[in-house]
Amino acid sequence: QVQLVESGGGLVQAGDSLRVSCAASGRTFSYYNMGWFRQAPGKEREFVATISWKAATTRYADSVKGRFTISRDNAKNTVYLQMNSLKPEDTAVYYCAADSDLIGLSARYGDYDYWGQGTQVTVSS
Repeated sequence: QVQLVESGGGLVQAGDSLRVSCAASGRTFSYYNMGWFRQAPGKEREFVATISWKAATTRYADSVKGRFTISRDNAKNTVYLQMNSLKPEDTAVYYCAADSDLIGLSARYGDYDYWGQGTQVTVSS
């Protein structure tokens, strides 16, 4: 089992930057590909970004490509999401998730085994 705890959310203005973090505990962190998803009020949870277990490859949703960067530090059991040029439409609860299937990088919600409780990111216009 893996326990995931997100932090770093907050209220920012459009154009600002914010970094959210996800600290993992339990089973060895490096055994998982890690992903970030988000869910806005009244909408389904959507894929944001994912990173392979060795951080060799990443994948992004088109809506955040070029603005967001996912990274991980396996020594610290932490995955990060650096968000730049934030827009009001980025407002959502951001969740990190762990995927034990190390083949490929999944953008599918159902492929992830463990989830954090989420951290709220609000971008004002």
